[in-house]
Amino acid sequence: MINNVVLVGRLTKDVEVKKTQSGLSVASFTIACDRRLSQEQKNNGEQSADFINCVAWRGSADFLGQYSHKGDTVGVEGRIQTRSYDRDGQKVYVTEIVANSVSILHSNQPKQAQAQTQPQQQAQAQNETTQANDPIEDYLNGYSDINSDELPF
Repeated sequence: MINNVVLVGRLTKDVEVKKTQSGLSVASFTIACDRRLSQEQKNNGEQSADFINCVAWRGSADFLGQYSHKGDTVGVEGRIQTRSYDRDGQKVYVTEIVANSVSILHSNQPKQAQAQTQPQQQAQAQNETTQANDPIEDYLNGYSDINSDELPF
């Protein structure tokens, strides 16, 4: 059985990092992923997006909290998790992506601010990523002969 998700989307707001009682960093964030539309829908100016809740832990959470901003394009690799809790006697179910790795693919920061933080981002990303290679880049490099409109994301 496989439970693996790769998403590319825009952060809907700035990421806030919280600490658990044991001191672990956790970041909850939402990304907006554009839906693929037919040519007719595109011609009519229609747009559609899914809003996906994600959670990152430890170094990935700290990295996002420090370097990401609302509107940045991020790549998230992880797994789907469903959990539940009781609220006022009602059972509430939550489905979210638990991130194994997160990459900032495009930042909306002003160019001057990007230049100052870019070396730090690269060093941080290399230290905190759980995989040696970016799964999106691996996917694209392996299929470089196809049109980007044919990709599932």
